[in-house]
Amino acid sequence: FWLKGCCESLVAARRPRNSPRLLAKQPVRARVGMAFVKVLKNNSYFKRFQVKPRRRREGKTDYRARRKMVRQDKNKFNNKKYRLVVRFTNRRVICQIMYATIRGDMVVAQATSTELTKYGVPVGHKNYAAAYCTGLLVARRVLKKFGLDETFKGKEEIDGEDYHVEDEENDQRPFKCILDVGLQTTAVGHRMWGALKGAVDGGLHIPHTNKKFPGFKPAEEKGQEAEYDAEAHKEKIFGAHVKEYMEMLEEEDPTKYEAHFAKFIAEDINGEKLEEMYTEAHEKIKEDPEYEPAEKKGITHTREADQITSSDGTEHVRSKKIGLEARRAKVAEKIAAAQAKLLEDDDDE
Repeated sequence: FWLKGCCESLVAARRPRNSPRLLAKQPVRARVGMAFVKVLKNNSYFKRFQVKPRRRREGKTDYRARRKMVRQDKNKFNNKKYRLVVRFTNRRVICQIMYATIRGDMVVAQATSTELTKYGVPVGHKNYAAAYCTGLLVARRVLKKFGLDETFKGKEEIDGEDYHVEDEENDQRPFKCILDVGLQTTAVGHRMWGALKGAVDGGLHIPHTNKKFPGFKPAEEKGQEAEYDAEAHKEKIFGAHVKEYMEMLEEEDPTKYEAHFAKFIAEDINGEKLEEMYTEAHEKIKEDPEYEPAEKKGITHTREADQITSSDGTEHVRSKKIGLEARRAKVAEKIAAAQAKLLEDDDDE
C-alpha cells in the first residue's frame, strides 16, 4: 500500500495542473475562479426535470385537491363520484354537476346566473343571493333529470336554518355530491357558500357544516359553544346587504348611486323590491327548473373568395386555408422566381 501511494503521488506531481482529470476533481467554484459560486442547475438537473401538467402551469387546477375529490374506492369501481363545481366570473356564477372519467370530466347538469333573468332576476347576477338561486336551480334541475324531484323536494321555507336532506326518512337515498371550489379561498361568508346552501336546500346531499356560513360565530373561550345566527344568513340569501348599501348610497351620494346601480334603476328595481324579487325567483325555480335553449337565428353565410356575406346584412373577411400541397407549390414558385431574378442579374453583369 505504501508503494502504491508513492507511485500515485509521483504521477500527480508530473501531471500538469490544468489537466482535465485534475480539473474534474476540483469543485466548480475553484474552476470558475470566484468564491462561493456553485452551479446548482447543471446538466444533470435539466435531464431529470419533469414538466408540471399544463393546467398546473397555467394556475388553473389544484391537482392535490382534485386527486382527493376524484379518487374512488376499489370496491366501487366505475361508480360515478359526483361533484358540485362552483365558479365565479366577473359577470356571473356557474354551477355544474359533473363526474370524472379517463377521458375527462362529464357534465350532468349546469346552471348559470344569467338564466335568472327568466325567473325574474334581470340584474345582480354575481352577488350572494344570485349564487344561492343558481345553486337551487342546478339542484332542482339535476334531480328532475334523474327523476328524483318528487321524492326529494328540498326545504320548503327558506329561513337560513341548517338543513340536511339525508336526515329525512326516505325509501331511496338522496343524490350525493361533494363541493368543488377550485382555487378559491374558502373564507367565511364567501359567495360559494351561497351556492352550496342553495343546492342543499334544493334537495342535494352535500356533506358540509355551517362554520363558514354568514352568521356563524365561533366559541370565544374553551368549553363554550359556537353560535349560528340563521337570521343573518337569511338576510344574505334575500339580498338585505345589497338593499342596505343601495339605501345608504342613495342618501349620501346620489351620483355614485346612479352610476353603480344604473342597471337596477333601468329595470325599476330599488332596495325595497329585492326581497320580493328573490322570493318569487325561488318559487319559479322550484316550479320549472328546465333549461330552455336559445332560439336559433337562422342566419346563413355565403363566401366569395375571402369575403363572407351574412343574411342579416353583415360582411366579414376570413382567409381560407389552401392546404399543404398548395402551400408547397406557392413556396416553390417564390423560390423559382428568386432564382430566375438572380440569373438575370448575373447575365446583366
